[in-house]
Amino acid sequence: MHKRENILIEALPYIREFYGSFMVVKMGGHAIVDPEIMEKIVQDIVLLKFVGIHPVIVHGGGAEITEKMERMGKKPEFVAGLRVTDSETLEIARMVLVGNVNSKIVSLISKHGGKGVGLSGSDGSLIVARKMAPQRVNVEGIEKEIDLGWVGETEVINPEIVTILADKGYIPVISPIAADDKGNDLNVNADTVAGDIAAALQAKKLISLTDVPGILSDPKDRETRISRIVYDEIERLICENIISGGMIPKVKSSAQAIEGGVGQVHIIDGSMPHSLLLELFTDEGIGTMIYRKE
Repeated sequence: MHKRENILIEALPYIREFYGSFMVVKMGGHAIVDPEIMEKIVQDIVLLKFVGIHPVIVHGGGAEITEKMERMGKKPEFVAGLRVTDSETLEIARMVLVGNVNSKIVSLISKHGGKGVGLSGSDGSLIVARKMAPQRVNVEGIEKEIDLGWVGETEVINPEIVTILADKGYIPVISPIAADDKGNDLNVNADTVAGDIAAALQAKKLISLTDVPGILSDPKDRETRISRIVYDEIERLICENIISGGMIPKVKSSAQAIEGGVGQVHIIDGSMPHSLLLELFTDEGIGTMIYRKE
């Protein structure tokens, strides 16, 4: 049998298992910055829709926000992997996320024969957020409280608009700008939003596309990928500094998603062509899968 037929036969049980289920795909890193990579990922997502899966895209845009800020002479600041967001930064974030990245993904979906709909967290009260309390951080051995500004955390997810669109054949594309109950816009971490939405939809999978092959036992060596992790090992890996920096909110939101009822979370390298299909439809996979022990 040809290799090509083998691939199709190998994919069949997975397609059967995933048919009719929700999958939340978090797009970040090079998947947002590099147009070629973005296009290949969108192609994969449209294919998921055509084989009867309901994909939902949540995207970040951190690198683009940083670039835009620097071009406007503003220095980005981060605390525990989260961006400090004053009013001007929020305006830039909204411009990049809603105005630029979101509409680009929607256009690509339609280019590849799918139907995309752009949403922000405030559409249909999808994400009701609250301003995050000041964060206690350790700066050179001194405990400090830092107010992150217009940064939100999820209070409630109302997934109705997403389920209605998915049932009608659309692919929802969600940017992580939410509103609080007073109508203020808040910048919410895209990994957190993806995890919260996946839990609210009881998604079969949450797939996080990053710039690394997965969780690495040695963060400096891309060959040390851990292919499977039980979600209750995560705290230990953070304490041992194996998971650090921007990977912390990614992995914490993964653990919360699993606690909330999501089947599995996959962290994969989005810059590898068709990594999404390889992770979902082949026996070997190519990233790190986080799962709950039965």
